Amino acid sequence: MATRATHEVLNQPPPLEDVNLFEGDAALGEGLVREGGGWAEERVRAFGGLVGSARFLELGRQANRHTPELRTHDRFGHRIDEVEFHPAWHEVMGAAMAHGLHNLPWREPRPGAHVARGALQFLLAQAESGSCCPLTMTFACVPALRHEKALAEEWEPRLLSCDYDPRPIPAAGKRSALLGMAMTEKQGGSDVRANTTRARALEGGEAFELVGHKWFCSAPMSDAFLTLAKIDGEALTCFLVPRWRPDGTRNPIHIQRLKDKLGNRSNASSEVEFPGTWARRVGPPGRGVRSIMEMVQHTRLDCVSGSAGLMRQAATQALHHARHRDAFGRRLWEQPLMRNVLADLALEAEAATALALRLGRAFDEAPGDPGERAFARIATAVAKYWVCKRAPHMIYEAMECLGGGGYVEESILPRLYREAPVNAIWEGSGNVIALDVLRAMAREPEALDALLGELRLAGGADRRFDAWLARLEAELADRDGAEGRARRLVECLALALQASLLLRGAPAAVADAFCAGRLGEGGLAFGTLPPGADLHAILERAALRSGGLG
Repeated sequence: MATRATHEVLNQPPPLEDVNLFEGDAALGEGLVREGGGWAEERVRAFGGLVGSARFLELGRQANRHTPELRTHDRFGHRIDEVEFHPAWHEVMGAAMAHGLHNLPWREPRPGAHVARGALQFLLAQAESGSCCPLTMTFACVPALRHEKALAEEWEPRLLSCDYDPRPIPAAGKRSALLGMAMTEKQGGSDVRANTTRARALEGGEAFELVGHKWFCSAPMSDAFLTLAKIDGEALTCFLVPRWRPDGTRNPIHIQRLKDKLGNRSNASSEVEFPGTWARRVGPPGRGVRSIMEMVQHTRLDCVSGSAGLMRQAATQALHHARHRDAFGRRLWEQPLMRNVLADLALEAEAATALALRLGRAFDEAPGDPGERAFARIATAVAKYWVCKRAPHMIYEAMECLGGGGYVEESILPRLYREAPVNAIWEGSGNVIALDVLRAMAREPEALDALLGELRLAGGADRRFDAWLARLEAELADRDGAEGRARRLVECLALALQASLLLRGAPAAVADAFCAGRLGEGGLAFGTLPPGADLHAILERAALRSGGLG
């Protein structure tokens, strides 16, 4: 009996791979130059080509498919506390470190270094986000360690190395190091002052012994960790905990289990116990929260750039699919309602990109400019709250553009969707961040002044923006019940800041549509831009330059 072919592949887009993710992103390229990182354009372009290659995208898939495995003991019963990673993870980490994602502003301290590094982080997040965690913590720990000269002199040369070596210190010839952190405990979570881990000074007072449990220890294969413990049961203090003691013996850091997480699955997160673990103090006793806040500020910066990268990749996937897919007799991208959705996604991605890069400039200029330092203090929290919250919703909408094909694991979109919430939860979930913004306004009024000054730079450019800013300033002046309104205040600040940046730096079509959709008559869901928006111009700008949308 003759067989008949029943399976033909028709009406499917080609794979979106072997594309340069930097060259295809007008908003990223323009923002890199605008915010002072233009000198790194070739470096960022090279990285964009690497992470957009078919091979690198496959590494990202493999690293998330074959998740880390914990080995607490060797076959003889000796405690080893090791986490094994798939080779794809190691290859991604090696490429990222070779491009300086963990240390660029410290290794090359020049104007625009934070902007350039933010662009690299933005690109890496599009291909493999789990690796961003240890890279971010290593990058963010340097300012904290510099408060202790001896620790900085010992560790900084390793942190500034671009060699990736997964072997633990003191392996022969190992020149590099990665740092993790273990701050929260199960009874406290974000309330780190509820920590119960105890620190006892050892003979000489230079080192301490820690006893306690940590609910989250990120990247447990790092060479050292920043953690919190109380001296004499009261003084919450920051400590550096190396995996190996100075005498070359293993420091007892007992990994109890790996967390079975929603996303971020290529990266290991764990619970650990300190059963008499050797540590060095970082910062004065009792000032643990203050000692780590600079690190927290830098990790929040990466939460913004990482979320912006996830959003850009989601928009790119939706645009690519719509460009090639026919439905109901014509291409998806030709259909008015789909064009509205796609344009709205593109606006959200560009606004997040512009904000992330502007924050990078603030970090670059903060050491010599009190105004930029004040701006960075409050704007980072505002951006962290809003961009990280928008990412899951936006990525879901992009998934819906693909329909069932976007819902299955062969598509990158489920991984992006699962990855997105971690940036909103890590380093302060929504309420913590919103209250931190209120705290900054109350304790550091110059921070709010700097933020409002930035917003006012766009005054007169759009009537909707001017009206929004007037209402916002009136609401800020009303301090009654501010805590209950904190989320609304931060949301309004974030939208005003994004609109201000787009009005000053983006094409008129983008800025006008953003103001119309976010500050004017747009709806609550994506795809509700009001009539009059120049959808063609927005979509042409957002499409990969390897081929426009027509």
